[in-house]
Order: sequence, then C-alpha cells, then structure tokens
Amino acid sequence: MAKDYVGRSKPKKRTAKPSRAVSNKKRFPLPLALGVVAAIVGFSVLLFNIKGTAPTPAPELSEIVKPQATKTKPKTRLPEPPKERTYVKELEEKKVEVELAEKSAEPAKPYQMQCASFRSRDKAEESKALIAFAGLESQIRRTEGKNGAWYRVVLGPFPTKRDAERARHVLQRAKINGCQIWHWNF
Repeated sequence: MAKDYVGRSKPKKRTAKPSRAVSNKKRFPLPLALGVVAAIVGFSVLLFNIKGTAPTPAPELSEIVKPQATKTKPKTRLPEPPKERTYVKELEEKKVEVELAEKSAEPAKPYQMQCASFRSRDKAEESKALIAFAGLESQIRRTEGKNGAWYRVVLGPFPTKRDAERARHVLQRAKINGCQIWHWNF
C-alpha cells in the first residue's frame, strides 16, 4: 500500500489563543508592604531598647599611667672633642711592610684550553676557523686513543688560569661554548 504524499493536504497553521486581557491597574503587593512596616517597627524598637546602654568610655592614658617621681640623674659632661688630625702628613710618614710569599722551586704549569675534539680533520679545521673569527689563535693536535685518531682544537699555553678564563669569555661572547681549561700537557 503506497501513500500518496503529493495529494496529502497541507498542515494547518496554528493560531495563538487570545489571552486574557491584562488590566492596566497594578495590584498593590500587600505582603511586601506588611514586611517593610514590620522591619521598620522592629528596628525602631531595637534602637529604643539600646538607648542609654552604651559602655562607659575608655579611660584616658594619663589616668592609667600615674606620673612617678622622676629620678634626677647627675648631669654628665660631654667629653672634649677630638683634636683635628692631618691624615695627609700621617700617610706620607707611614711605612707599609709587605711580606712576600716564598717562591716555590717548581715553576707553575701553564694552562691550555680545549674547545673541541673531532674524528675528522675537516671538522677540526672548521672549529679552528670559528675561533679565528673570534680573534684567537688555536691549534689542531692529533691524538691516538683506543678508538683511533682524534683531532683536538686547543688554545694556549696561558701563563695563568685567569688569562685562560679571559680567552674563554671572548669565545663565549662569540657563541662558542664548552671550552675546558686544563694544565698544559706536552
């Protein structure tokens, strides 16, 4: 059995039912008015009951602390002001003795700084070029190890560790990090 949708009638539009006519007169809310009146009456009764029951004011500080008989201390004289000194003359006449540290018989070892270590000499040459752009001179040293040949990029010798640190800071400003400072090994 086939339904014929074409011949079916269209649904009727619904129309809104007419609502009751709202009167223009607004009703006075009696419960709300009674509540407001009750609140006002209750508040006024509360105020009437607490009238005159305020606590006594706090006593003044002078009433609490009674002045004691002041003990008079004997007046002391101030010391004499110090005499004016001339420090320039004292410094000219002053002698400073300085003890020199004993020089050790063994001279201090110089320092070196290693910045890279590569398997291929080409990579070591690139690292040496970057260091040269930073303004420092480096060397490439070939080292034989258990794993084969390594090419180390080193700077130095530096007479003091402070000089080596200064060079490392120059490299760090050029974004070359990871350099390590050691005693010079020949």
